Amino acid sequence: MKRALNYLWRGWMVLLAGILLILFFIPVYLLSIKKEHYKYAYFFVRLWCKGVFYGMGFRYELINKTNKKIDRNQQYVIIANHTSIVDIFIPVLLFPHHPICFVGKKELVKIPIFGTIYKRICVMVDRSSPKSRAEVYERCAERMEEGDSIVIFPEGGVPDDTSVLLDKFKDGAFILSNKHQSPLAVFTIIGLKEMFPFDHGKGYPGKIKIYFNEILEPTKNIQELKEVSHNLIKFTLQNN
Repeated sequence: MKRALNYLWRGWMVLLAGILLILFFIPVYLLSIKKEHYKYAYFFVRLWCKGVFYGMGFRYELINKTNKKIDRNQQYVIIANHTSIVDIFIPVLLFPHHPICFVGKKELVKIPIFGTIYKRICVMVDRSSPKSRAEVYERCAERMEEGDSIVIFPEGGVPDDTSVLLDKFKDGAFILSNKHQSPLAVFTIIGLKEMFPFDHGKGYPGKIKIYFNEILEPTKNIQELKEVSHNLIKFTLQNN
């Protein structure tokens, strides 16, 4: 019975996301034609994310672990742990004044309607192509020069082994921060691994905890930046 209810709940998410996507498709499509207008399209992207997130019965509590503040006039490389598809909504909810660009899988372009918007607001990468992966840095740098902040989940995906607390970080986010000299905003998401896992028969609505760990300034030592970020997130996960 519980699994059946979970399938219905997830079906509601698909329906809700689809209705809101159709509702906001035209303004997002039109406002994303010109790169300089994406900041206006982002208003509707946030409405879509908020509608799906809250419509699914989720809430969040933001807990600051640093005294540093987000600067509205600064572009960031935003990173967090990755355990659920709902993770993608979190940065959009947290950054109302920073148009956000995701690095995403090229395969998602094939989804009807969604794919049309997706390829305009994301930097797409074909993970099977070394050339595509190498070009991501350049395309992300271009988006940051246009005023966007970049979201990267440095684990590179959700580990198949659910017992893994935090997978190893890939270099991408830290290379980008270094090359563009953009601060790294580090967050830890707690709860979604249980509340909306990739097992479609499990999950439940509720309050998610989001820890704002730190803003790290870019350094020449990419490995050090990666290690500090990984330790911050892992420590938070281990103590919650």
